[in-house]
Formats: sequence, C-alpha cells, structure tokens
Amino acid sequence: MVGQLTQDMIREIQRAVPTYAQPLEGHFGAIMVAGVEQAVMRILDTVGVGGAQDENWANVFRQLGRVEFGEGRSLDCLQTAYRVGGRVAWRHLAAWGQQQRLPTSMLTVAAEAIFAYVDEISTLSIEGYTAAQAQSVGVIERCRRRLVELILSEPPASMATITKLAGTARWRVPDSVAVVVVEQAADGESDEFSGPGLHEDVLTDLDGEMPCLVMSDPQRQLRGLHEQLRGRRACVGPMVSLREAATSLRWARRAMGLVHRGVINDGPVTWCRDHLSTLWLLADEFLVRELLKRTLAPLADLTAKQRARTAETLLAWLETRGSAPEIAERLQIHPQTVRYRMRQVEKLFGDQLADPDSRLDLEIALRAHRLLWPGDRAHDGRETPARAS
Repeated sequence: MVGQLTQDMIREIQRAVPTYAQPLEGHFGAIMVAGVEQAVMRILDTVGVGGAQDENWANVFRQLGRVEFGEGRSLDCLQTAYRVGGRVAWRHLAAWGQQQRLPTSMLTVAAEAIFAYVDEISTLSIEGYTAAQAQSVGVIERCRRRLVELILSEPPASMATITKLAGTARWRVPDSVAVVVVEQAADGESDEFSGPGLHEDVLTDLDGEMPCLVMSDPQRQLRGLHEQLRGRRACVGPMVSLREAATSLRWARRAMGLVHRGVINDGPVTWCRDHLSTLWLLADEFLVRELLKRTLAPLADLTAKQRARTAETLLAWLETRGSAPEIAERLQIHPQTVRYRMRQVEKLFGDQLADPDSRLDLEIALRAHRLLWPGDRAHDGRETPARAS
C-alpha cells in the first residue's frame, strides 16, 4: 500500500503543480520521493491514534521548506503539493475503509487526522523556509558590507573578485558609480537607511565617521531618501568607473568639508559636478596659501581697507579686462574711482599685469581668497583665519 500510495501522490502532485513536473532523477527526485514517502509512512503510523513528533521526521519537512527558498520559489507550490497529497491519501483511506466496512465515525476521525497532518507539515516547512530566508538575509548583508569595502579600497579589489561577491550579495555590477556621503545622525538617531526609499541596487557603509552610499544612478536613487536624511546634508561625488569609486568618495568628503565651512552652500544635497572649479582650486590649501603669500605680497604694506579695495578692483579687471566704466558698473562705484585704483594696481604690480602667467596666478589667488575668506577680501595669505584651519 505504501508504494502505490506514494506513486499516486507523486503523479497527482506533478499534475497539479507544473513546477514539480520533472523527471524523478538526481537531487530533485530524491527530495520529492523521500518527502512523499515520509508523509505516507507518518500518515499510516499515526492516523487516528496520534503520536509524538519525531525530530528526524520533522526535519525532513523543514528541509523541504529550505529547498524551496534555495530554489527561489515561494511556498505556494509546496503547500499545494501538501493539499493534493492529503486528498490522495484520503481517497485511498476512504476506499480501504469502505472495503473493510469501517463505521462512518471512524472515517471522519481519519479525515480530520489527515488534514491536521497536512497543516502540521505545512507549518514545519514554513519554519524551514523562514529560517533559510533569515540566514540568507544575514549572508547578503555581510556580503554587501564586504563589497563596499572592496570597491572603496585603494587600490580596489579585482573585478573578478567584485563580480563574484556581487552575485552572492544580489547586486548588479554597474559600469559607473557615484559615492554619496551623508552627515552623521544626531545623538540618539539611527544612521540606518532602509525601507522602500532605498533601492536594492544601492550599497551602504554606515560604520565610518561619515556614512556613505554607492549609487549607479544617484539622480533617481536619491529621490526616495529625503525623509530618511531628516535634515542631514549629503554630497554626491563625481560619476566614475567602478574601479575609481574611492576617488568619488574622496571628492564627496572634500565637498562635505567645504559645506561645513560655508565655502559651498548648496542646500540639502550638494553635487560635486556643480563645484568642480572650487574643488580643484581648493584641492591643496597649503599651496593656495603659499600662492597667496607670493602673489599678493605687493598688498602687504597697505591698510586693511586699501588692500580690500585694491584686491576687489584688480580681480574685477582680471575677470573682465573691461574699461573703467564697465568695472565701475560691476563694482557699483564711480569710473574715476576705478581709474584711481587701477593706477595704484599698476604701481604695485607693474610688469606682472602684462605677463599672462602672472595674471593667471593673480586671478587664481584672488578667487581662492574670495572663496576661503569671503568676509576678509584684504587677506594676503600671511595669516589663516580660524575658520580655514
């Protein structure tokens, strides 16, 4: 009876569940036959009389749940198979009971026992499926954290290593990425970015001093994160090839530093692409200060007010190479005042104004000065204001 019932169950299950309509060979066949046989033997041993749950038997059905998760299926197929198997078992048992002229009350008890058994093995498979799912989520999260480390390391790991780990982490490897850095959460708030606002193709590193996210399409992927930022500012590094992700991170961090100092004031999200000249100009502030000392040395003997006015006029002339009326309109002063100041500029800087390289140095120095010390245009580089330290 066991053999015939097992064959009938398998046939009916394969007919009802197309996913299981495969030849009973290899790993799949072994699992399916073993599961059905265990179910049949348990039914025949316990129907109508009950019995304590055997752990080895229970593990068979937990394992079936794990297998379904591993195959990427929901539990619908397996639970359908259990219900079909229960109906086949009931048909066999009912036919045998009629042959034996068993009372209806006994058949009723048997029917209840069979369908209670179906519920029991369904519960066991749900346990196995859920356990595999939880374990997989933990593995995926660990892989994704490791993936961020490999991508942002200098030099980065090989593409073969990244691609292999990305498969386990369920992350599609893009051709280019941008790294977004975010201000740390305030005390008592979580740095976690999760939920529907975070795309699954975004990698996160929230353990450092400045949390960061690796994005393949920040324009799209940032849209859902505004609520989770909760007022914190973010800086988006340049789009680069995946192997240059550490470079994008470095410039995003640099931009965040300038945001904190008020050099860049761009709202809640700053894009490095909009501030390339500023980032380049202030990439090495030591050299900027050295350039200020050398280039603006002729202003050293002027009063603070004279230095400010002379520097302002010189920069306007360098930026426009305009006439006195044009510069006057730009600075909102009288043209005669511009002429007077330019005579002072020519007296102080002399031949430098005719040399293209010197003019370039002067403009770079004055522009950098305006960025770093917007309230002190007279600064000549000899002292560094506290906010720039």
